[in-house]
Amino acid sequence: MLMTDSPQENQTRPAQLPNEPGPYDVVLAGGHVVDPETNVNAILNVGIIGDRIAAISGKPLEGATVINVADRIVAPGFIDLHAHGQQLPAAWMQAFDGVTTALELESGLLPIAEFYENVAGEGRPINYGASAAWTYARIAEKEGKEPKADLVWFQEAFSLSGWQNSLADDDEVAHIIEHVEKGLEEGGLGIGINGGYAPGYGRKEYHALAKLAAKHNVPTFTHVRYLSVKEPNSGFEGLGELISLAAATGAHMHICHLNSVAGRDIKACAELISEAQANGVPISVEAYPYGACSSTVGAEVFDEDWLARWGVEDASAMEYNGKSLTQDEINEMRETRPGEVIVMHFLRPDDKPEDAEMLDLSVMHPGAAIASDGMPWVRKDGSLAESVEGDEWPLKDAFAHPRSAGCFSRFLAGWARADHESLEPKLTLIDAIRKTSLIPAQILEKSVPQMRSKGRIQVGADADIVVFDLATVKDNATFTEPAQRSTGFQHVFVNGTPIIQDGKENLEARPGRPIRRRVAEEVGQPR
Repeated sequence: MLMTDSPQENQTRPAQLPNEPGPYDVVLAGGHVVDPETNVNAILNVGIIGDRIAAISGKPLEGATVINVADRIVAPGFIDLHAHGQQLPAAWMQAFDGVTTALELESGLLPIAEFYENVAGEGRPINYGASAAWTYARIAEKEGKEPKADLVWFQEAFSLSGWQNSLADDDEVAHIIEHVEKGLEEGGLGIGINGGYAPGYGRKEYHALAKLAAKHNVPTFTHVRYLSVKEPNSGFEGLGELISLAAATGAHMHICHLNSVAGRDIKACAELISEAQANGVPISVEAYPYGACSSTVGAEVFDEDWLARWGVEDASAMEYNGKSLTQDEINEMRETRPGEVIVMHFLRPDDKPEDAEMLDLSVMHPGAAIASDGMPWVRKDGSLAESVEGDEWPLKDAFAHPRSAGCFSRFLAGWARADHESLEPKLTLIDAIRKTSLIPAQILEKSVPQMRSKGRIQVGADADIVVFDLATVKDNATFTEPAQRSTGFQHVFVNGTPIIQDGKENLEARPGRPIRRRVAEEVGQPR
């Protein structure tokens, strides 16, 4: 059945700016233009001047460079709210998947200023940003370990025992909040609450984080406390806790990876979320189009009762570098290498129709964004400490969850394109693009003004644009050979600069900009 994810009927169309006079730097001629905010869905020409869209017209436009994009979709660049892979090679891999903005929001990082400085020094082909990381602040307070703005530091913390399942006293909570607030004052995009990795934290600590988010008018990006289909301590319970705090404090609380949070209990979880949203609770949702998650093997969610908690049949559901594991192998890794990154299949949507239906409930949830949860690329048989960084490209001998390379292509191919068994796709094209572009921008734009110019094909919007062939777009990454870029994206523009032209990357291009809230000193706030 064809589903729609349209704006509410009483939502007014945004005012449109008039076309700027040409000639234009670049003209995308004769493409199928899709703007999910105004519901434009027509053959048009797009003119670019500098870093912005300057004209959209049914009449021919003159430009220094005119690119024929007939029979191609011209859409706003995809915005990934959940991208752990912030290294340069990860950015290139996502560019081939249509991503023009990749943000590390669920886990977040600290110190925020250090992250932005490090990335700016190297440059990126796509836009980047991060939230202020609660887990980093908690580790710093409970373990006395000074944070570093990278995931390796977080991975190494899994060898420590004092932060995942311990309560913080009042003084410790105050210090944790101070750490997180400093990250917000340094321009963090919200608060990353990776609760599933430290499920023993106190309810009052969680409440304090929600109040902090409300104080600064920023979202939280939450991996809920529990991942389990069993009660008590179920994913359903974790979602209920988040919903109650959003209702009590007024904080906008974003639910990360609904598909893995809910797992096989998705029907009940989706109903709970829909009820809360219908009653005005300020929550938003994302999902990725896979039935397998990726995490560190030492995470609490893989403790001794993990099979029952996830509802999977046996230990072979867990894989390391594409190889199924036994429980003895899992036990050994948790003891000696708890920070190693694994993949765990909680659904088998390609093999079981009932599992495909469960995944649909997450991916097609009304108003849900598509977000990859993409991981950093590491060497095969390596850990995050051997992450692939710098100018290395193309990727060779590298490993990550395939969503790190193919999330958005997989979504388009599986949900926006009809297959041989159906006459129509599961989603309309405009609704699919809404999930990849507009909805992520809208989740952030109240607190991050930059995002009001992204996720749209409109005059005055940032020229973050993707041009692709819906008939051929394809995710090529697999669980055994994930380092394969997606195909079907002919052109990708970031801030008006082509980073992919005719399917070929321009490795010298680094037009990506920081997505960042204003730093406290810039607006005269006390530090």
